[in-house]
This record gives sequence, C-alpha cells and structure tokens, in this order.
Amino acid sequence: MSKKVAVAMSGGVDSSLTAALLLERGFEVIGITMKLNSDEKNILDAQKVCEHLGINHYVADFRKIFRDKVENYFVAEYLRGRTPNPCVRCNREIKFGALFDFANDLCADFFSTGHYARIIFEDGRFKLKKAVDAKKDQSYVLYNLTTEKLSKIILPLGEFSKVETRRLADKLNLPVADKPDSQEICFVPDDDYKNFILSREPAAQALQSGKIVDSSGKVLGNHNGVANYTIGQRKGLGIAAPQPLYVTKLDVINKKVVIDTNDKLFTKNLTAHDAHWIYKPNLPKTLAAKIRYGSKFSECTVAEEENFLRVEFLEPQRAITPGQSIVFYDGDEVLGGAIID
Repeated sequence: MSKKVAVAMSGGVDSSLTAALLLERGFEVIGITMKLNSDEKNILDAQKVCEHLGINHYVADFRKIFRDKVENYFVAEYLRGRTPNPCVRCNREIKFGALFDFANDLCADFFSTGHYARIIFEDGRFKLKKAVDAKKDQSYVLYNLTTEKLSKIILPLGEFSKVETRRLADKLNLPVADKPDSQEICFVPDDDYKNFILSREPAAQALQSGKIVDSSGKVLGNHNGVANYTIGQRKGLGIAAPQPLYVTKLDVINKKVVIDTNDKLFTKNLTAHDAHWIYKPNLPKTLAAKIRYGSKFSECTVAEEENFLRVEFLEPQRAITPGQSIVFYDGDEVLGGAIID
C-alpha cells in the first residue's frame, strides 16, 4: 500500500504543486486547508486544485486557535514595543502544531507543505537545511521543528527555484499556476497592521500619543503611538534634521520613541529567550545566524546562560529588533533559534 501524505494547501501555487509532485511520486495524497479568517477564496482555490488532481480535500476550522495563538500574540508583542514574526509563531503553533495533529487524526503517514527548505537524513539523524534557491529559502521560519517531526515531514520544493515551480505548475495545468504570491500578513486586512491593532486594543498605552526624543532625552516631536514604530524605521517620523534619523528604541511605559543617527543602530551583542534547538551543539560555539528573515548570515558566538542565550557577533549588526527571531545555522543546516530580547 502507498503511504498517505497530508498536504497543507493554502490555495496558492507552492502548496498546489507540492500535492501534485507527491501524487506523481506514488503517494496517496489528501489536501487540508485551514479556515482562519475571511479566506473563502483560498479555500475554493484549494478545492479546485484537489478536484483537478482527483484527491480528497478537508477544511480545518482553526479560527479560534489561530486568534488565540497567533493574532493575540501579534497584537500583544506590538503593544509591548516589540516587533513580532507571526509566521514563526504560526508554523510552531498552527501549521506544524494543530494542523500536523489534524493530519495524524486522518491517519496520514506524512505531512507536507510548500515551504522552500530541505529535510535530509544524514549522520544518523534528520536535518533541516536551507533551500537550494537562496532567494526563496524559508528555513528561517521553521526552526521550531523537532527531529521527530522532521522524520514525518516532506518538503518537495526545497530543491526548486520559484521559476521552476511556476513552470512545473503550468506544465501540470494547475488551476492556480498564475496566481500571484501573497506578500502580506495573511490575517491583517490591506497589510495595515496599525489599524488591526487599534481595532483590537484601542485604549492600549502603546497606541497613545507621546514624544519623539533623541538619545539625550531632548524632545524633537510627537508620535501617535509607540506600537506604530519599529527599530530601524526612518520614514514617517516627521522630524526635520540635517542628517537622516532612525528609531533606535521604543519606550512603551513612558510613551517615548527614541531616534538617533544610523551609526547608533549597530551593535555586536544581544540576548534571546525561548530557545529551541532541533540539534543542540555544545555551547559556547561559533555559528552563523540571521536576526530577521531577510537579513544576511553573520558569524557569532552563542553562549548559554541560565534562562537565555547570549550572542556576540563578529561584526556589528544593524537594527537588532526585540521580538524577532535569531536563527542559528551550521553551514546549511538549521540548528535552532530564539526570540530576541
């Protein structure tokens, strides 16, 4: 009997091609689409693809758990003056948490998604590695996986470029072959996170007006809520100055946004909490790390304290942002990550 694999299908080209490729490889494939918000169009697109492929399609109503675990977290972090990464949280709690369990309940042997990353069995264990296409690599957002889960996950797109994905989807006549990629936060209407937060917590202190100050405390202007800013931001400050100024600190308690010149954004050290290791090396150890999804890899030394990690970079990093994830790599292998303090 062929093994059953459940594919998380969003209605987009990546997950649709994933299902088609696994079907070609001889798996018994089923599609599962999460119902999260006003996403009926995506559910219908996923259904069309499943009908085209001749596979069963299921809808998992995760609206409550998604609101509790992802949306509420997203809002709470901004209200603390931090910048969250909802994709990291969603992958941990929803896609490879609740949805992974849903697939198990359907007696699936394996679980698959359209993420651009690779899972390799090497040196006696399963490893999470970067995708072949560096521009599309999504291994950063998957650092919360475990070795046990890696043994049950298939990521077919890790070997392809996005150009190849589109070409294959078109060759297979998938109904969504020309559907554009989503660039926005899926649960935030019109990508307007400020109004989204305001609709949830209109009276929050982080949304109240306050002062924009320099590093010495001198008042330079006013702002409309600390939650509307992020570390490294330049646009929208409304401050006239002889040189560009950037947000360097957010003070929710005192309702202050601190700004300074670009050179003040660079630092070589950070601490991080909520560490998760797929494979934990002996610490301290020199590793490569990314401090946000789109950042470059930078060499650093990682040491472990009682309840947190202490990281020192070889070269200063720009705009290290509390709330974002730092993810550690050994070559092309993801070892783990943590949340920046």
